[in-house]
Amino acid sequence: MLTWRKSSYSTNGGECVEVAVDRPEVLVRDTKDRAGGTLTASPSAWRELLSRLR
Repeated sequence: MLTWRKSSYSTNGGECVEVAVDRPEVLVRDTKDRAGGTLTASPSAWRELLSRLR
């Protein structure tokens, strides 16, 4: 079973995404539309995205 996590910076307004690690992939979904699909990324692609956002 996956453990979905959202950022501690998220508010209760639902304007955020949730992330889960399902070896060997990182999964991302919209908190407001959990059944609406999941983005899948490799751990290296996820790290690259986060480094560019910072």
